[in-house]
Amino acid sequence: MPRPTHESVLTSASQQATEALGEVVAPLLALGDVLVLTGDLGAGKTQLAKGIARGLGVAEPVTSPTFNLLLVHPGRLPLYHFDLYRLERADELEDLDYWGTLEADGVSLVEWGDRFAEAMPPDGVLVRIAIIGDEERELALTPLGERGSELVGAWVEAARDVAGVTRGAR
Repeated sequence: MPRPTHESVLTSASQQATEALGEVVAPLLALGDVLVLTGDLGAGKTQLAKGIARGLGVAEPVTSPTFNLLLVHPGRLPLYHFDLYRLERADELEDLDYWGTLEADGVSLVEWGDRFAEAMPPDGVLVRIAIIGDEERELALTPLGERGSELVGAWVEAARDVAGVTRGAR
């Protein structure tokens, strides 16, 4: 399968389809994988995270970690769910052991990671979620590094079978 070096786009028709997109990428995730989730408040970052968690076998409810900054969920792989919205400076990432956690024994989801250029991982996927209707969302997947390219290609392929999702590229 060719590895994309450009942005790929998935359009989700509903919250359920957004969660299903998370669920289909979960089996593709490996130790050390990082997904940076960006988008306006209410865009669907947490919906996508819920699907990923379900796909990783996380049994507990998944919510936005806004007030905790980091929530850890046990599953097939540990899920490290960051929310950097409340951070004001990049040096605050050290207090969270941000870089150590990204390199740890699990999968990291980083909401609002784009707020700090230095917080972007060298390898992973940047997921920009845009509101395009009441429930419709556009997920623009930008690969970061070689592993990011592998993940985006596999994710777009896996999305082919998700009801309420259409695929495209830019």
